[in-house]
Formats: sequence, C-alpha cells, structure tokens
Amino acid sequence: HGGDVHAVDHNGQTALHWSAVRGAVQVAEVLLQEGARVDAAEIYGYQITHVAAQYGQTSFLYHVVSKWNADPDLPDNDGRSPLHWAAYKGFSDCIRLLLFLDAHRGRQDKEGCTPLHWAAIRGNLEACTVLVQAGKMEDLTVTDNSGLTPEQLASEKNHRQANARRLLEKRCDGNSRLGRFTRLRLAPFLWCIILLLLATYIQSVIMDANLPKLTAGFSFMAWFGVILASTGLVMFYRCSSKDPGYIKMNVHDPMNMKDDEPLLKIETNNPSLLAGNWSQLCATCKIVRPLRAKHCSTCDRCVEQFDHHCPWVSNCVGKRNKWDFILFLVLEVSAMLITSGVTIARIVKDPSAPSSFFPWMNYAVSHHVGAISFLIVNFFLFFGVAALTVIQASQ
Repeated sequence: HGGDVHAVDHNGQTALHWSAVRGAVQVAEVLLQEGARVDAAEIYGYQITHVAAQYGQTSFLYHVVSKWNADPDLPDNDGRSPLHWAAYKGFSDCIRLLLFLDAHRGRQDKEGCTPLHWAAIRGNLEACTVLVQAGKMEDLTVTDNSGLTPEQLASEKNHRQANARRLLEKRCDGNSRLGRFTRLRLAPFLWCIILLLLATYIQSVIMDANLPKLTAGFSFMAWFGVILASTGLVMFYRCSSKDPGYIKMNVHDPMNMKDDEPLLKIETNNPSLLAGNWSQLCATCKIVRPLRAKHCSTCDRCVEQFDHHCPWVSNCVGKRNKWDFILFLVLEVSAMLITSGVTIARIVKDPSAPSSFFPWMNYAVSHHVGAISFLIVNFFLFFGVAALTVIQASQ
C-alpha cells in the first residue's frame, strides 16, 4: 500500500533495523528485495549487522552477509564493530560467525577496547574462550586508554572466571606446562629408545653366551618379539609422518577479492550453517568443520575425526593415521609382553645361578646387567603404552 522501506523512526532506525532485532530473516528478505538499503545507519552509526550482533541473531547476520553482502566489520560512531557488540553481550555463536567472516578481532574502539576487553569486562566466559582460541598471545597484552589489558579488566571487575590468560593456558598454549609438552617433538627420542631396547634385548637376552642355548620353539618366540617391535616401528613412522586428516584452510585474501564478491560464496548453501550449527565454524581455519572434526591448538589446524595431539609421535592422531597409531600400540604392547617373558625365562633357566632367592637376585643383577636393565625400562614403558592402548580401544 505504498509503504516506504526507507522510513526511519526518531532514532533513525528503518524497518530493516527492527527486523534485525527480531532476527526476522523473511521480513528482511522482503524489505531488501523492495529496495531497502543494507548499509542504512541510524543515529549511533548502527547498521543491521551491529543490531543483529547486539541481539544475538546469528542466522540473520549470516543471511544478510552471505546473500546481500552486508559489511560484518564496519565500526559504528564509537568505533565498535559487530564483533565488539557480540563480545559485550556474550553471544558466542555470533562471535564465531564474525571471526569466520574475517572480522578484525584486534580493532580498538574510542576507549581503546578490543572485543576481548569487552568480553572480559562483562565476565562472558564463553565469549572470552572463543576469542582467545581464535587469537594470538598479543591479543592478551593490548591495553585500552586506561592502560589495562583484558586480564586486568577481568580481575578489576572480579570476573575471575574470565581471566583471559588462564583461558589461554586451558587450551594448552605454549606458555603452560602441558602446552610446552604437547609442542615437543619427541618422535626421534622415542624411536631411539625403542631401537636401544631392541639392541639390548638381542645382545643381552637372545645372543648372550652365558645363557642356555635357545631351543627351536623358544628361539622363534624370542625373535617373534623382535619382529613385532620392528613392525610397530614401521607403524610408528607412518603415524608420525602421515597427514592425520588436516582440513584445507579457507583463509580469505581481501586483496584479491572483488567488491561484489560475497565472503561466503563457497559456504552459502552449507547444510550445517543453514541448520544453525555454528559450533562447526572454525574461526582460525575459516572453514565449516565436518562432524567429529576439531581444531588442534598445537598444529593450529582442523583435523578430521580428531582424537588428540600426541607429542610422542610428534603429530595429531586423526582420520588418516588413527589405525596406524592403534596398530603401533598393539604391536608394541604385544612385543613388550613377549620379550619380557622371554627375558625372565632366560634368566631363570641360567644353570649357573644359585637356587635361593636373594643370592639368585644378586647373581642376576651382577651377571645379566643388560637383561635386567631391559626388563626395568620395558616395565615402565609397558604401563604407559598399555594404558593408552586401553583408552584407544574403548573409544
């Protein structure tokens, strides 16, 4: 009936702004098709992307950005972007989407506050977590106009649960003990230990001239343990060197994008986003993760069917190498059981050993140093590898 889609109220808000408040995607679609301006700003400089972020309307935000090319990172009159408002209000799904859309997480408003500052001020734990996981260490040291970092603001407001530095440690950043351990590349070290154990076993157990000669059946069992351990090393190498299932990153290059090219042209019809599964967004890799995929903070990549990052193999365990990892564990556990059994049997059957227990112990330690050393190291390694095998088998 001749209604004006550009009409504004006393705050300069159009009907499109009000549709953003309610997240009315279909209403917004009608207004935009009738010529409503997607970049219309009210008196405070809020466009529809700001309003959608203020009210946590993630689906609305996704629709107007992906289809109508609305700007997801434009600052308002106070220098605050939609990401600032989503962080302030604690809408973590909006934050994930905006980071996915390359919103600048380090933008400072007129008060010098970044989105992380506002999330910390309000004590929004999940918002802080999403921002910290997608960010860098430098984000924690940015100061506002008062000279305060996000961590200091959280402490000042008594939001101890939103301590940004502790959140960073929770995701195993390199500054925490667990983080430093996961970043170690221990594969060569473990490889050397296994090879040294094998060499000690062959030299001090199988080939020891002071022990009785091996029978055919016992010799087969003794060497079978070596074969299992060697095959396990092959699986270890495959698990360590193979791509665990890294998902290709989709980082946008703003310099090479056309003005009318939508940011999400590849993902516009992604079923997960259309269904509102925002937790599948990775703000770092700029992808929609498949189910069971997770982002590894150590490798800084998303991995399909991510299990864990194993410092002992210097790699993630995921879709493409999980069976190599399981076979490695099973083979090594089997090899440890067999070689330990063979070693004990060989020492017990030494005809020169005393019959009483304590003299026999002294004799074994003094005459079979290599075999005893092998048993001790094998014993400690066995429990760690066996526990990990049980955990993997139960998943």
